[in-house]
Amino acid sequence: MSQEILAVILGGGAGTRLYPLTASRSKPAVPIAGKYRLVDIPISNCINCGISRMFVLTQFNSASLNRHIKNTYHFSAFSAAFVDILAAEQTPDNPTWYQGTADAVRQCLRHIGPFESDYVLILSGDQLYQMDFNQMLDVHRKTSADISIATIPVAARDASDFGIMKKNDEGYITSFIEKPKKDLLPDWESDTGEEMKRKGKVYLASMGIYIFSRQMLFDLLQSEYREGTDFGKEIIPQSIKKYKVASYQYDGYWTDIGNIYSFFEANLGLTSDLPEFNLFDNSKAIYTRARMLPPAKISGTTLEKTLIAEGCIINASRIENSVMGIRSRIEHGTTVVSSYVMGNDYFETLEDIANANKSGIPLLGIGHRCYIRNAIIDKNCRIGDDVRINGGNHLENSDHSLYTIKDGIVVLKKGAVIPNGFVI
Repeated sequence: MSQEILAVILGGGAGTRLYPLTASRSKPAVPIAGKYRLVDIPISNCINCGISRMFVLTQFNSASLNRHIKNTYHFSAFSAAFVDILAAEQTPDNPTWYQGTADAVRQCLRHIGPFESDYVLILSGDQLYQMDFNQMLDVHRKTSADISIATIPVAARDASDFGIMKKNDEGYITSFIEKPKKDLLPDWESDTGEEMKRKGKVYLASMGIYIFSRQMLFDLLQSEYREGTDFGKEIIPQSIKKYKVASYQYDGYWTDIGNIYSFFEANLGLTSDLPEFNLFDNSKAIYTRARMLPPAKISGTTLEKTLIAEGCIINASRIENSVMGIRSRIEHGTTVVSSYVMGNDYFETLEDIANANKSGIPLLGIGHRCYIRNAIIDKNCRIGDDVRINGGNHLENSDHSLYTIKDGIVVLKKGAVIPNGFVI
């Protein structure tokens, strides 16, 4: 399996809808679930399926992503496995940056070309799901497809946010429409199976996951559609009319981390009793950098539906429906509700703490008697004592030097210093 397919993971654009989390890092490098980064999801899916040769295409703010991949994915010297970064580069014959998903892959074909494979799997670096790509490859083979697209059944309320496809009885996609308006939807229903029909999920949405027969990918990008810059908007719709494009219907959990609200919901969803995205599945492990951190230390805290990563020191009164990232530090009397605290990149030494106290700067973490609700606290924030952050729909969208408010969620910017008594 591993030698017949290569994976190409797209690092995404500037990630403006995830700002301010993407102010200093690329979208795939955004921390998720307290200890992982978004790019760990597609890479882990590949490893679990026996796909061990991966390229990650990056362009914006890629330093932290490059560092994470370099420090994380080490394979045996006796295997052909690798995760390689292909950063956007200007060359004599191509002086531009990546113009879209298809253009990014086109510019990297000269690096991908020397590696033999029958198929190329193209993935997004900013989605949350656990999929067996072997099953998708089986469908690709059985239907003798040139291209296979992973599709997911969605209901009418979500259909207008996606590219929607129609398939025939043989499983081939016959037509495609990008983000259809509500009045057009009745013409775009597909047979998604009895269970999905009962849920009202009768529209096939593209997940942005593709398998190309290798030669087809090279031909499309290098000769047939040399000007096409995007798979979803140009290459796929044009190919449907001419080639065998198969639908692989995936019925599991999948979410596109496109904006602050979906990111917030995906993280807090992990705290439910039976989360749709299962971090505790032996066969679908999520891999990340192995940090040599001590276990979390908790004292006098009431915990309710909370994920706590390694290295935390928590003395809070109550934490509920929240995710505490690595090395989080929370002081006495503090309450955190429905929030994602990303944690810190390092522990402060006793000397650091003494210096901070002397100069009146809050310590790394969250101080005493704070109340934090509906918030995302980015890495390395310093929150003083008696701070109140109460997110919700009563707050208007706005951007400040220390924080941003989007959809009622207060996002503290990386490294923000919040003085004692501050109220949002």
